[in-house]
Amino acid sequence: VQLVESGGGLVQAGGSLRLSCAASGRTGSRYTMGWFRQAPGKEREVVAAISWSGGTTSYSDSVKGRFTISRDNAKNTVYLQMNSLKPDDTAVYYCALKATVIFIPAARDYDYWGQGTQVTVSS
Repeated sequence: VQLVESGGGLVQAGGSLRLSCAASGRTGSRYTMGWFRQAPGKEREVVAAISWSGGTTSYSDSVKGRFTISRDNAKNTVYLQMNSLKPDDTAVYYCALKATVIFIPAARDYDYWGQGTQVTVSS
């Protein structure tokens, strides 16, 4: 399984970015997807997750109301729409795939990871 993120970049505070993550290989038909981020000197944290059907989502408190996770299973792609960005959102963002139909919002033990995409928010 390969995960490739795109859409990162430099944006001013208050701006928006949309990250995409395309999955390929033997993903199976039902899997959970998540977005994580890691800022310099900090641990990797879960940002958002979405169930295989897209019907259930979860968000960290720090992004709730500003970020939206979604997926298009026909394209094997998951998205993270990020609005009202803040300098504290600056980090490398990773998408991850968990090969299970069971949705666990706070799970960190994902099976596959992308290479990451840099998001930088200037003040």
